[in-house]
Amino acid sequence: MRRPSWVPEGTDLDKPNAARVYDYYLGGSHNFEVDREMARKAMELWPELPQIMRANRAFLRRAVTFLAERGVTRFLDIGSGIPTFGAVHEIARAIRPEAKVVYVDRDPVAVAHSRLLMADDPASSVVQADLRDVDDLLARPEVAELLAEGEPVGVLLVAVAHFVSDAEDPWKLISVIRDVLPAGSALVLSHASLEGRPDQAEDHQKLYRMTPTPLTMRTRDQITAMFDGFELVEPGVVYLPQWRPDQPETVGEHPERMTGVAGVGFRP
Repeated sequence: MRRPSWVPEGTDLDKPNAARVYDYYLGGSHNFEVDREMARKAMELWPELPQIMRANRAFLRRAVTFLAERGVTRFLDIGSGIPTFGAVHEIARAIRPEAKVVYVDRDPVAVAHSRLLMADDPASSVVQADLRDVDDLLARPEVAELLAEGEPVGVLLVAVAHFVSDAEDPWKLISVIRDVLPAGSALVLSHASLEGRPDQAEDHQKLYRMTPTPLTMRTRDQITAMFDGFELVEPGVVYLPQWRPDQPETVGEHPERMTGVAGVGFRP
């Protein structure tokens, strides 16, 4: 395969990549045939996957808008993937033109392309780091500067904690981040749920075990526990379409079919 100019040397183009598969679900062009093939296999098992991914991105938009309207101008997007199709800086700056964003991802392909996209944006930074090595992540100069300003920060963990295994303890990792946040900061989190479509959960997890980023779906109670130390805003941890929809009729009769749950909480 001819290597596109935005892909760093050493990247294995023969294995599917979660960030590129997600880009494909959203209708993007930053993906390869191996990613599209994995997406098609997943869609054979679960035809609603593209709608689920778009519902997740719509939650991101609503949550960032919610925070920006409340004065938040600093955002730390962990597990950002490739920031296209309504990226955080675009959403936030529609309300707060001064908004600063640090994008963090462990995937070198996502990071390389993100740096190209953000090359002319002095208020956005891109960091290659891993949530699972949270001390290293927080020590990165761009992240430390964002958190050291003394102003509230919106931390985004949107569709990322389910790529952290139970043994790696996402609850502990999130608590480490929580403890360094300025008062008034917020956690925005979405996560694949076992309860929305239990008939599909195991097959979907098996599919992701074929990739470098296996998926751990969890119960709503387990996901809600990730907000320990944060004050959840209404309506709490709910299915993706149910979190502060733009219009009530957009929720639909079966929001559980979007399977992911989401919430936003503020640190007192």
